[in-house]
Amino acid sequence: MNWTQIEGKWDQLKGSAKSQWGELTDDDLDKAEGDRDKLVGAIKERYGKSKEAVEKEVDAWFDKH
Repeated sequence: MNWTQIEGKWDQLKGSAKSQWGELTDDDLDKAEGDRDKLVGAIKERYGKSKEAVEKEVDAWFDKH
């Protein structure tokens, strides 16, 4: 699966993202719209982690789907 497919299936995958990053709000997930950079930004803002650390987490999550 690639990120274009993630964007297309975002409504189905939001629950998985919410499970992975429980501090994200529904609004955060709606704004991300399945876009990798927007998702990374939302996680970075909520968790206060570095961009590089968040990108690794997002890539690992992506690999599961």
